[in-house]
Order: sequence, then structure tokens, then C-alpha cells
Amino acid sequence: MMKKLIQLFALCLATLSAAVPGVAEPVDGGHARVDFISEREVAIPGETVWLGFDFEMDPKWHIYWLNAGDAGIPPEMFWSDETTIDEAAIGEISWPRPELIPVVEGEIMDYGYSDRVVLPFPVTIPDDADDTIRFDGTLDYLICEDICIPERVELTLYLEVGDTQVPDMDGAERIADALAQVPPELDGEARLTQDGDTWVLSVTGDQIAGITGDARFFPETHDIVHSADQPHEFGEAGVRLTLTPDSDELPETLAGILAIHPAGGGDPIAVNIDAVPGDALEGTTGIAGASGSGRTESSGASGGINLVVMLSLALLGGLVLNLMPCVLPVLSIKAIGMVQAAAQGEKSHLREHGIWYTVGVLLSFAATAAAFLTLRAAGQFVSLGFQLQYPAVVAALALVMVLIGLWLLGVFHLGTSVQNVGSGLASKRGNSGAFFTGVLAAVVGAPCVGPFVGVALGAVLDKPWPIVMAVFLALGLGLALPFLVLSFVPGLHKALPKPGAWMERLKQAFAFPMFLTAAWLITVLGNHPAAGATAFGAVILAFGVWLMSVSGGKLKVPVLAAGAALSVFAIGWPVMAGFRDAPADTSVKSYASVTPEPWSNERVAELIAAGEGVFVDFTATWCATCQVNKRTTLTKPDVLDAMAQANVNFLVADFTRPNEEIAAELKKRGSPGIPLYLLYAPGESEPEILPTLLNPGMMKRKLGAFETAGLEDN
Repeated sequence: MMKKLIQLFALCLATLSAAVPGVAEPVDGGHARVDFISEREVAIPGETVWLGFDFEMDPKWHIYWLNAGDAGIPPEMFWSDETTIDEAAIGEISWPRPELIPVVEGEIMDYGYSDRVVLPFPVTIPDDADDTIRFDGTLDYLICEDICIPERVELTLYLEVGDTQVPDMDGAERIADALAQVPPELDGEARLTQDGDTWVLSVTGDQIAGITGDARFFPETHDIVHSADQPHEFGEAGVRLTLTPDSDELPETLAGILAIHPAGGGDPIAVNIDAVPGDALEGTTGIAGASGSGRTESSGASGGINLVVMLSLALLGGLVLNLMPCVLPVLSIKAIGMVQAAAQGEKSHLREHGIWYTVGVLLSFAATAAAFLTLRAAGQFVSLGFQLQYPAVVAALALVMVLIGLWLLGVFHLGTSVQNVGSGLASKRGNSGAFFTGVLAAVVGAPCVGPFVGVALGAVLDKPWPIVMAVFLALGLGLALPFLVLSFVPGLHKALPKPGAWMERLKQAFAFPMFLTAAWLITVLGNHPAAGATAFGAVILAFGVWLMSVSGGKLKVPVLAAGAALSVFAIGWPVMAGFRDAPADTSVKSYASVTPEPWSNERVAELIAAGEGVFVDFTATWCATCQVNKRTTLTKPDVLDAMAQANVNFLVADFTRPNEEIAAELKKRGSPGIPLYLLYAPGESEPEILPTLLNPGMMKRKLGAFETAGLEDN
């Protein structure tokens, strides 16, 4: 009997502890401990209670503000079905004043929090609540030091509802401290004035009158260049800052936080402002600011260190390219040659071959960077994968894949010009072969670049040419590094397998990924006339190679010359005939509940004016991530049904071909390329930018919130 009583007591104790807030320990996400806190242990029906996410970060790590700046993502909570209160009762986060986080000094500026921060938000307790409320969900956040890591924590909190309020003293204190860091609304005026190539932000009000020091404006949007200095001066009534715009026209409202560090020390003064266009306010000049830069705070990030991080990411991306299906067949050429050279013990020749291979790779990536910079200098918006927007490039790549596939099958032989790494390694032709193999590896690896180095490339797309060139060269060095190391590390080549019949079988097997890659590239061309011309050219090329092989090589020169001429003519004729700018295939599949339609700014404006929601999919046939999202999320019936029920229209912006309007929108949204997903709430003129990797659950939650809001309005 006593044993049963003890077990019953233990069960009751466990049940009670699960229902009491504050007993749960902070959840460790990796580089931050997150505590889900409340200012109440017991709340009463009808009141508003403040909850919060308490982040304790590792030293030198940081998370992001509402507007992350040039790079980053703010924390976001996804409530689960286990939450027993309507999500509409849960308010938005009240963001404390952020810090400046210079990533690359003068080039990339972020906004966020380091060390410790509480992100508070209000919850309205229903009038008819009479039981314990459970809050349950997943908090996603990006946390960074020299590298950035997405972390996720599962959080649960129980809030008891009763007749009498009972405070949680510890939680209430932490939330009160956080709310004290949330800037109040400005009690004066804020104006935004065009002044040549700059904007002047003038602010007056009792909260800032008579104060001097160091001022900084943190915008909620991307209308200004975040990394630019903000020279400022003070007057008796307020302050005036000079901002560098990142858009052509003044916005209707420029919202954000104005923070001032007083010259005599003390806590910063911060206010929420909504600046409207107009003449600069009087009384905001006459006293120089304490610091023209306006760099009021820093998390300690170093621009040099972060540039090294970006180069490291590019190097890692180049290493990953060695594993890609489109690159592996070309690398087999190199690997088989190294096996032969290692078997003959020619170490010096092996090293020389590794150097020439690396030079070929690096020059190819340097040429890609030069093309990128040239197009950018010509005023074109250049994004990740830009080379695949040009039909001639795609067609040429497809024909190269076919030619390599035929060679791998043994239909013809290139002799020492590509693969002779035996006794001919020291010869000029051997070095030329190594160089060509490096060029080839870089060329066929081009379609695989984007998904693996998007962070590094995205951060430097609009940066000075030395940084762009350095990142591209780091990417090339990563691709060449395994063979370079294998060529130079003493004794490492002994680990290579012995030559044998397996080499020929492996080489032939690798021909088929090349043919598949060629087929995929032709599908990228879509309905462009070059698609059929490329397929026709591939047939001519294959016939010429076959004819050369059966003739014992006697027809080698004339057949290859004729095949090349006909292939070029097949591709060039529709281009010269005026089809170069033929539009991409913008037709999209129609579903039972939603019929996607082509995107345009005018169409978005029409739908918003009609009070409808809009989802915009910026995509391309050559974008691997776009196609994954399409198959896993954007073609799922339950997602499309949720879109229809929420009165959200599905628009598709196809960037397969160059498109100035789409490029302008990508630049406006601060996106280095595609995919980009914009979700406009019904009737709202500004969209939410969704993550680049979608999932059905997230999409249905977002769309379900619109549907709920619509029902409440009715």
C-alpha cells in the first residue's frame, strides 16, 4: 500500500510540474540557450500578458533584428497544432533596440543582438478561458560569428488561467527589462528630403531636443545602403542625418529606429520614427555630431575576418563541386591519368601536371568573374547562374557534354592532347592536356555552382571587383585542391589504385551522366529555337565522330571541322535570324484550385487594390533549388488549396531568360538571385520575403493566418 501511495504522489507531482510555467529549463540550440518565459504564472481572462524568448548566446555570436541588414534572417516562431490558443491572439515581437554588426567594414552591415536579449510579445487571454493554455512551437533563428548556422529549438510553455493574477517574478523582471529597451514612438516629427544623390533625415521632438552625441538610423526596410556612413549634426530641436539611398525615389514612409549615444555618456536614447517626404525640419543643424560615421555600436565583428570566412565558404563550395554528377566524369579523366602516372613513378611530372590543371581551373573561374563584372559594369543585374540565361552558352555546354560522353565511351580518342600522363607528361602536349582538363572541369561545373556557394557569392554580388574576383578564385581553388594536394604530398599518390580494366569500364560508365546533363541543358532552353538546333547539332557531332572512328582517323580533321561548323551554324542561325531574345516558356501548370499566371508589377498592384493576396515565385528552369521547391511544396494540392482558401493569387516570375523587370525587383528586394518568394497579405502593399527553402507546413501556416484574419474581419 505504501509503495502505491508513493507512486501516486510522484505521478501527481510530475503532472503539476508540467503545468507550471518556469520549471522548464532553457533549450540549447547549439550556440544559444533559449528560455521561453512569461510575466505571469497565473493569468486572468481578458487581460494581455507578455511572454518572451530569452536568448543567451555564446561569446562573439549574434542573432538578427527585424531587419537583418545586408545579410541574415530574424528569429521566427512557428506555432504548432499543440498550441491551445488561437494564433490571432498572439501578437508580434516588440523588438528591442539593435546593435550594429559590421561584417565587412564599409561593405556589409547587419543589425542584431549579441550576448543576451529577450524578444517580448503580447498575448491576449480569451474572455472565456478557464483552463491552462499551452504554447508550443518551433523557433527558427540564424546565429553567426565568423560563420552562420541556422538553429532550431522546440519550445513549450504552460500558462494557467484563474481568477487572480499571480506574477512570475523572474520572468516579469526579464520581460520588463526587455520592454524598457523597446524604443517608444517619437513625440515629434520626422522628415525625409532629397538632396542630390543623398537623402536627409531630420527629426525633432522633446525626447531628443538639446542632445548631442553619436546618432544612427536603423531602417525597417532596405531603402538605404546599410553599410554607408551616416554623417549627422545636431540642433536645438533635434538631429539631421545624411543617408545613402538604395532606391531611386523617396518612399512614402521611411520607418525605423533613431538611436543617439549622448556625448557625456549614459544609456542610448532611441525612438521609433516614421519619416515622410518633405522639407528638412528647422532646428536640426548647427552642432556637429560626436562621430560622423554614426557607428554607434558593434558586436565586435571584424571585416577582415569575415572576408576570410566568405573566402573559406567559397573554397568549401569548390571542394563540394568535386562530388557533383556533372563534374565527376571530367574528374575521371584526371584521376585515370594520375593513376597511370603514379604507377610509372613520375613524381615530378605528376606535380607539374597538378599545377597546370590548377591553372586551367583558376583561369576559367577568373574568366567567369570577368564576364560577371563586365555585365555588371554595363548596367545589367547579374545573379547567381547568370551564364545559363544565355541560350548560346547553354547550347555550347550541351554540345560539350555530348562530345565528352562520346569520348568516354571510346568512340574516339584524343591521345596525348588530353590524357597522356605517362612518358609524355613532361612534354608541352601533356601540360596542355592538364590545362584543358582543368578548363573543362570548371566549365561543366558551372551549372552546379549556385546552390553550394550562395552565401559567399550572394554577399559579394555588388562589391568591388577585387572581392568578387577573390571569391571566384577561391571557388576554383577548392575545385582544384584535391588533385593539387595529391600531386604534391609525398607518398600520397601511393594510395591510388593500380591500373587495370576497371579504368576503362569506369570511364565508359561516366559517359551517361554527361548525356543526362546534356539532355537537362537542352530542357533548360525550353521553347527557344536553340533547343531544337542544339539537338540537331548534337546529332551531327555524333555522326561526324562515328564517321571519323570507322575511317581509322583519316577523316579526323575535315569531319571535326565540318561538324563544328554545322553545329555552330545550327545554333547561330536562329540567333542571327532574330530569335536570340525569344521569351522563356512562361506557361505554368493549372491546378484544380489555383491557376498560376505570369508576374508583373502591374498585376500585383491590381490584385492588391482588389484586396486580394499574392504569392510570387521567382524561378527559372536552370535553378535546382527552384525545381526542388516546386516538386516538394508549390505543386502540392493541400498547399494550393490553402492558397485558394486564403484568397491568394499565384504569380510566376520566370527568370530563365534575362528580364529587366524581374532583375529590378530582385535588386529592390536585396536578393542576389533566385529563388525568391514574396507573400503579400490580402490588401497589403509590402510583401513578406519567405525562406529560399520551402516546405508545405510553413506555407500552410502562413496562408492559414490570412484566412483566419479574413474570417475575423467578416
